[in-house]
Amino acid sequence: MNDINYGVLIPILIYFLVVFAVGFYSMRYVNAARNSQSENGFMDEYMTGNRGLGGFVLAMTLVTTYLSAGSFIGGPGTAYTQGLGWVFLAMAQMPTGYFTLAVLGKKFAIIARRINAVTITDFLRARYKSDIVVVITSLSIVAFFVAAMAAQWVGASRLLQGAVGLDYNVALAAFGITVIVHTVIGGFRAVTVSDTVQGIIMTIATITIFVGTVIAGGGIENIISNMELINEGMITPFGISEGHMTILWVTSFWILVGFAVVGIPSVSQRAMSYKDTKSLHQGIKYGTIVSMILLLGMHLVGAFGVTLISGIESGDLVIPTLTTKLFPSIIAGILLAGPLASIMSTVDSQLLVASGTIVNDLYINYINPKLKNNSKKTGMISIIATAIIGVAIYLVVFNPPDLIVWLNLYANAGIISTFLWPIILGLYWKGANSYGAIASIVSGIGTYVLFSKIWPRPFGLHTIVLPLFISLMLFVLVSSITKKTDKEIIETFWGVYYKK
Repeated sequence: MNDINYGVLIPILIYFLVVFAVGFYSMRYVNAARNSQSENGFMDEYMTGNRGLGGFVLAMTLVTTYLSAGSFIGGPGTAYTQGLGWVFLAMAQMPTGYFTLAVLGKKFAIIARRINAVTITDFLRARYKSDIVVVITSLSIVAFFVAAMAAQWVGASRLLQGAVGLDYNVALAAFGITVIVHTVIGGFRAVTVSDTVQGIIMTIATITIFVGTVIAGGGIENIISNMELINEGMITPFGISEGHMTILWVTSFWILVGFAVVGIPSVSQRAMSYKDTKSLHQGIKYGTIVSMILLLGMHLVGAFGVTLISGIESGDLVIPTLTTKLFPSIIAGILLAGPLASIMSTVDSQLLVASGTIVNDLYINYINPKLKNNSKKTGMISIIATAIIGVAIYLVVFNPPDLIVWLNLYANAGIISTFLWPIILGLYWKGANSYGAIASIVSGIGTYVLFSKIWPRPFGLHTIVLPLFISLMLFVLVSSITKKTDKEIIETFWGVYYKK
C-alpha cells in the first residue's frame, strides 16, 4: 500500500459520514412506507420519493445522475490524452437535463401517476401489455447497468487511490460499502437529497479546481501555447490521433451523449418524480446551467493538466493527481469530494433502478404476484436485492480497464439501444405496439453489439447511430403491419379512443 495522505482522507471520510446520515434520515420514510397498508406505498416511496421533487432538487438529481465517473474521471482523463477536441465533444452532454425533461414533458409524469408506474418498465408494461417487452427490457437494465456501475466503482476507487494513496481494493471496499448502505436504507429520497448536496459540492469543486489549474499554468493563453508545444493536435478539434475524432464522428457522438440520454432509465425516471409544472420548468433551467459549468470546467482541467503533470499511469488519475498537487491536503480532500459525489450520485441511482427492475418488474410480476399488496415483504426483498447487486458489482471490478470512459459509454449505448424508441414512440405515437417495440429492442441491442465488434464506425459515424436508425425503422414498419393498439391503451395514454 502507498503512503496514505491523511490530510486528503479526513475530509473524504467526513463526506462519507454525511452520506450515511442522509441515508438514515431517509430511512424513516422508507420504514413508514414499508409498514403502511397502501397497495403501492413502499415502491412509490423507495423508487420515486412519492413524486415530490421540487425544481432545484430535480435539476441536481438529474444532472448528477447522468454526469458521473465518465464526466469527472474518465472524460477529463481522455481530454488529458486527446486535448481540446475531447472538451468540445464532451459539451454535447450539456443539454442532457433539457432534452430529458423537454422530450418527456408533463405527459410522462401524468401517465406515470395514472398507471402507478415507479419504474420505466412499469411504463412499458402498461403501454405495450407484453410480457416479452417487460422481460427483455428488465434483463437489459440489469446487464448493462452492472457494466455501467462497474465503471463508476472503478472511477471512485482510482480517485481514492490517486488522491489518498489507498490500495485499489481497499478504496473499492470503502466506496462500495458506503454506496450500498446509503441506497439500501434510504431509497430514492436518500438518493435525491444526497444528489442535491453532491451537486452543490461538485459545482464548487469544479470552479475551484479550474481556477487553480489556470493560475498554476500561468493563464489560459500560456497553457494553450504549452499544449501546442507538447502536441499540435491537442489544440485542434480532432485530437492527437489522426482520423480518430473526425467531423462526422464527433457530430454523431452527440446522439449518444445528448438526445438519446432520454433512453437511460435512471435519467428518464427523474421525469416521473417531480412535483408540478413549475418544478419541471425550474429543473430544465437549473439543470442546463449546472451541466455547462461541470462539463466545461472538468474537461478543460483534464486537457490543461497535460502541461502541469506527466508520467501518470492512467489518464483517469489526472484529476486526483492534479488536485493534490495544486492544493493543500485538507482543501484537496474537500475538493475531491466533488468528483466522488458525481460518481456516487450515479451509482446509487443505477443501483436503485436495477433492484427495482429485479423486484418490481420480474419477481413480483412473474414469480410471486401475491407480494404486490404486501409493502412490508416487498420492502425487505427490495433491500436484499439492492445489497446483493452491490456486492456482485464489487466482485467483478478487480481488473479494471485503463480508461473507464469507454466502458461507461458502451453500457450507456446498450441501454439507449433498448429503451429510446419504446419510451418516446410509446408516449407520443398511438400506432406503436408491442410487436414494433420487440423488433426495435432486439434489433437495437443486436446491431449495436454486432457493430461494436465488426463495424465500429459505420459510414464514419459513431457506433450508436446506425443501430438506432435500424431499430426506429423496424419499430415503425412492424407496428404498421401488425395489430392496432388496443383501445384501452389509447384511452389511458391519450384520454380518447383511437379513431381510424
